[in-house]
Amino acid sequence: MLCASCAMWNELDLETKSGTFWGWMTARSIGPRGRVPRLRSALFTVALGTGLFSAIAAVAAHDQEARVKWWRDAKLGLFVHWGPVSLKGTEISWSRAGERRGFVQNQGKQIPVEVYDNLYRQFNPTQYNAHEWVDIAQKAGMKYLVFTARHVDGFSMWDTQASAYRITAPESPFGRDVVKELADACHDTGFHFGLYYAQPDWHHPDAFTTDRHGRYLSYLQDQVRELMTHYGRVDVLWFDGIDKTASDYGSVELARIAHTLQPQILINNRNALPEDFDTPEQLIGRMQVDRPWESCVTLGTQWSFKPNDSVKSLDELLRILITTVTGDGNLLLDVGPMSDGRIEPRQAKRLEEIGTWLGEHGEAVYETRGGPWANGFWGGSTYRGRTIYVHLLEPPVAGRLRLGPLPEHIRKAAVMGRMDPVAFTQDKTGVTLTLKAGQAQSPVTVLILETEEPVAPGQVIRPTAGVFADQAIFGSARTAAVRASASSRAPARAADGSWSVLTAAESNPWLILDLGTQSLVTAVSAVPAGKPTFEETSLTLAVEISTDARHWVEAWHGSYGLPAWEIAIPSAAGGDQPGQAARFVRISLRYASQPGPLAIGSVKVYAK
Repeated sequence: MLCASCAMWNELDLETKSGTFWGWMTARSIGPRGRVPRLRSALFTVALGTGLFSAIAAVAAHDQEARVKWWRDAKLGLFVHWGPVSLKGTEISWSRAGERRGFVQNQGKQIPVEVYDNLYRQFNPTQYNAHEWVDIAQKAGMKYLVFTARHVDGFSMWDTQASAYRITAPESPFGRDVVKELADACHDTGFHFGLYYAQPDWHHPDAFTTDRHGRYLSYLQDQVRELMTHYGRVDVLWFDGIDKTASDYGSVELARIAHTLQPQILINNRNALPEDFDTPEQLIGRMQVDRPWESCVTLGTQWSFKPNDSVKSLDELLRILITTVTGDGNLLLDVGPMSDGRIEPRQAKRLEEIGTWLGEHGEAVYETRGGPWANGFWGGSTYRGRTIYVHLLEPPVAGRLRLGPLPEHIRKAAVMGRMDPVAFTQDKTGVTLTLKAGQAQSPVTVLILETEEPVAPGQVIRPTAGVFADQAIFGSARTAAVRASASSRAPARAADGSWSVLTAAESNPWLILDLGTQSLVTAVSAVPAGKPTFEETSLTLAVEISTDARHWVEAWHGSYGLPAWEIAIPSAAGGDQPGQAARFVRISLRYASQPGPLAIGSVKVYAK
């Protein structure tokens, strides 16, 4: 993948290169309303040779790292999807019927276009208070906000001069510039402010026409220029171009405008250019420490307001947050305000509950990086300086958590908050943490480990021999007598006795391991074939056990997109010792929309 600067320069002339380069290289000490003049240099009087290009690329990479630091430190932001569609309580844009010019899904069916496109004439959210929104975000422990200035339905929530279809149109009873009020509220409190801007516009007559698409591109440029000019400092520009190329939306020019007018700005990857960060949607991204990423997830079940929508529980949201930050990502958590302008009280309450937890545990979240241990079903870790925070989403079996070998030397370990000491051992094979009865907390246990040396950045440490290999309570890996079968294609056996499989594309592919005799099955250890993708994290893997291969009991389910699965089989009686009687173990995967394969690189079953 090309860096953002290289991708842009492929399509720019020298003049544009200079503008983009100096947009990136401008000093960053700009205030909420301030502007910094672009720097000039005699450097560009010299030809852009290979050495100079390499130097520029290196400086640009360093500059990108400096720009993104506040955002990495922030960890948690508020996403807001809002517009006239809140009157109907249906999904923003996607519930609009009519043509979706340029897209495979060409026609919507839910709300007739003549109804949807005139909702703004009734939209009068008199209880909208931008400062209340910012206050709710701050109480939730959030550090930045991203607002939908314009979604793909084409309705602009600011006083744009590029379109009559806007919140300040004469036909709009509200008539107030929502973006301005929200920008002012953020700037007044020092809160980081970002704007969502969708390049598609299903309302615009020129989009993807054979003879007028150029006018459409000019319209996009005009709107981005307005947003970057009239609303003070903008920290994030969150594009949302759907399945199109950079040339389809003139992405290079849009990025040039944004970088020139807002040198400090961060841009996501949804303009078909790599830019600053990746954006997995409605799923938790895989652990990725070499490039910034941000999962955007709804608090309910849709992006915009939905009456009587279910709201994710605090436990679920904390799991999402912890899995994200231990994977070195950010979480952009979405709310859809009601048609009167208020954030629904249930959603506001849940956000406040997150803030309460962060008030006690924020030290382990903010200004940290994911690692040094690879996260997994058990939880994960974050670090800062000489401190590592271990986040346990599940109480360790028999109180023991086995982690991979850590180069830094641990001085002491304790439970966060009460600082109750935690026993640990460390050698070249790994680290074992042992919790006493009562030390595990719900829904998350956070342990603090202090090290003698600063933790080296960029580590993703995995167990050398598996979590269960050196713990007697799990017995031993069963290899010699095990036979394997799969829903399609024959599994393969490795020299160490583990099994691998790559099935055909199916709706419910599976792998069954037959231990040969009834045993006390205590654990399953497996790794996927290949590097997990963002998309795979939304798929659920299930582990089931059986005595006869006909009646199955689920022992565990979790994300298929994890870098490894280390699954302890809990006791059926609920005791501390793991294990249930079984002969067969089945690993299965269910695809919701289109079929896919089950790809496992290595799997072992532990039993007594």
